[in-house]
Amino acid sequence: MKSIELFAGAGGLGIGTFQAGFHPVRVVEWDDYCVETIRENQRRGVESVAAWPVVHGDVRDASFSEFEGKVALVSGGPPCQPFSLGGRHGAFRDSRDMWPEAVRAVRESKPKAFIFENVKGLTREAFGTYLGYIQLQLQYPSIAKRSDEDWTDHLNRLERHHTSSKHGPEYRLVMRLRNAADYGVPQRRERVFFVGFRSDLGIEWNFPDETHSLDALVWDQVVSGEYWERNNVPRADRKVSQRLEARGRVLERLGGVPEGTAKRAWKTVREALRDLPDPENQVAASKKLLNHRFQPGARSYPGHTGSPLDEPAKTLKAGVHGVPGGENMLLRPDGSVRYFTVRESAELQTFPRDYRFHGSWSETMRQLGNAVPVQLASVVATDVAAHLRAQ
Repeated sequence: MKSIELFAGAGGLGIGTFQAGFHPVRVVEWDDYCVETIRENQRRGVESVAAWPVVHGDVRDASFSEFEGKVALVSGGPPCQPFSLGGRHGAFRDSRDMWPEAVRAVRESKPKAFIFENVKGLTREAFGTYLGYIQLQLQYPSIAKRSDEDWTDHLNRLERHHTSSKHGPEYRLVMRLRNAADYGVPQRRERVFFVGFRSDLGIEWNFPDETHSLDALVWDQVVSGEYWERNNVPRADRKVSQRLEARGRVLERLGGVPEGTAKRAWKTVREALRDLPDPENQVAASKKLLNHRFQPGARSYPGHTGSPLDEPAKTLKAGVHGVPGGENMLLRPDGSVRYFTVRESAELQTFPRDYRFHGSWSETMRQLGNAVPVQLASVVATDVAAHLRAQ
C-alpha cells in the first residue's frame, strides 16, 4: 500500500509504517541531520528506508495534489515543540506548528487513512481549544482556512458545519493517549495518536489493546521473583523502589494481576540492553556496534536522576534543555549513573540494530529524543493496514 510520510525526522514513525506494509511515494523532512541519517542508511542498504523518495525541504513548499486518491495512508508527527512540556508552549502562535500542513496533505491527497502522533503536552488544559480545532480539521479537511480568517474564525465555521452538516465527517477520527511501555517498548513514553479513516469506507476501528503492563512487571519482580531469575540477576543487584514494592504487596494480597490487565511484563532497560557490550570498554563497543561509544560527564541532580536498570527507561529527551541529553542516563543498582550511548538510546526507541544515526552525540540524541518508538508505530500501523486490507 502506498503512503506519504510527513515530518519524517530520523524515521521512527516511517519505519513503523513500513513494517506494517506501507511504502511511501513521498517522504518530507527539512532538518539537515535527519535527512542525512535517512540517506546514510539508504546508502548502507537498510531495507526499511532504502526506497524512500526523500524530499529535503519545507513541507509548506510541497504539493500533494498529484497523489489524490492514490495513497492509502498519510502519516507523520508534526513538530512537537509548540506543545512539548519541555518547550515554550507556543501552540498556534509558534511558527513551528505544522498541523495546518498535515491537514493540507490529507485534503490534497485524500488518503484512505491517516496516522498522526504528537507529544502528551498537546492534551494540556491550556491547549484544549486548539486540540479541538485540530480534531475538527482532521474530520473535515476540505473546509480549509480562508486567507481572511484567523484560526478562531475557522474554528467557529468548523463547529457550525459539524453541528449542522447532513453528510457527516469526511474522516472518522479516533484520538488516544498511549504509553509505549504498554506495547512492549522498553521506555515510558506517552504519545497522542490521531487515527482516521475515510468515512465512505465504512471501517469500524478502535485503538489496539495494551499488550504489557506495570502490574505484570511488579508481580514478576516483587512476588514471584521470575524477572530476576530469567535475567540472571544476583540477589545483591535486585533493587526495587518502595513504590513498586508496595504495589507488589497489594497484588500479592489480591492473588495476582487484576482481571483485564495485560499479563506480559513491561520490558526493562536491562532486557533491552543485555546483549550490548559495556560502552566503557570503548574498543570492544565501537568495533562491534554502530553509534555505541561511551559519552563521559553524566551526573545526577534534582529532576535528572537517570533510568533504573530494572524498569522501562524514562522518556528520552531531545536534550535542548539543561545538559545535553537531559534525563538520558542509566541509573545502575549501585547508584552510579552514565549516559546512554546513541546505540542504547536507539534500542530503547526500538530502531533496527543496523540503523545508523548521523551527527554528534548531542545531535543524534536530539533526533532520538524527538522520535516515536518504531515498535509503537508498527503496532498502530499494522492494525490500520489490516482494516484497510479487509475493507
